[in-house]
Amino acid sequence: MTEITNLNLDYDRPIKIAEDVYWVGFYDTQSGLHCNPYLIVDGDEAVVIDGGSRPHFPIVMMKILQTGLEPSSIIALIYQHFDPDLCGSISNFEDLIDQADLKIISDDENNLFIRHYSVSTELTSLEKIDHSFEFSSGRRLKFYNTPYSHCAGSFVTFDEKTGILFSSDLFGSYGGQWELFLELSPECRECQDFTDCPQGWSYCPLPDILSFHKRTMPSERALRHSMEVIAGIPFSIIAPQHGSVIHKPDNVLTVVDRLVALKAVGIDGTLGDRPFAEIGDISALRERLGLDEV
Repeated sequence: MTEITNLNLDYDRPIKIAEDVYWVGFYDTQSGLHCNPYLIVDGDEAVVIDGGSRPHFPIVMMKILQTGLEPSSIIALIYQHFDPDLCGSISNFEDLIDQADLKIISDDENNLFIRHYSVSTELTSLEKIDHSFEFSSGRRLKFYNTPYSHCAGSFVTFDEKTGILFSSDLFGSYGGQWELFLELSPECRECQDFTDCPQGWSYCPLPDILSFHKRTMPSERALRHSMEVIAGIPFSIIAPQHGSVIHKPDNVLTVVDRLVALKAVGIDGTLGDRPFAEIGDISALRERLGLDEV
């Protein structure tokens, strides 16, 4: 089990979540959507995962510099989907890193859109690197596709050295209260009434996690498939791009169980119990266009 080392909850500085792995995000007290870029340092090389939005770039880069790292040491930028809260600062990174051999790594489905953020860097697809990336030391990151959670090209990144799974939007959260590390009690596994906490806690993070997935993931089927993929990865810590790092085994299992059982996700929540046979009826359009079948 990977240990959280040198814990420092000063959100104005980088926070080490494992050996040579740092949270370099922005604690936004005005927003319910907290974004979590991560920095992996391996000797004189580094990788940034889901680097963040353009407005947040000065804060992210300041924290990277506070680790003692030179921007030119960053050899790859990994983007687990193509949303602007991840990719908006790509051109800023390119300018400061200023290395011709910099890699931007993502799935081909994402690169269709990421190319509109990047100015000078050739895009590298997961397919071309056999879904893995190695530092010069041999340390390896492995990539696992989680399609439609929430984009067609979504994937997660597993650091074999630390056991951290960088999960992108999966395991994310949206809410006004936030801490970098998720805290739950054993009683949370069985609790069904989030409005009346048996522990007397004033805030429960589970409703924010569940509502985020209902709003962000396209369907129950896509979410469950991603949980199945993740169950086969030998991780010990989950580091999502939104929300809180999940570093205790009981908490991991609690959240996974809740997500596997989650109903009314995405379009399934919008359509409710409407029979599938009724979906896609375009008879009103035919009638309006005067093209009713005879």
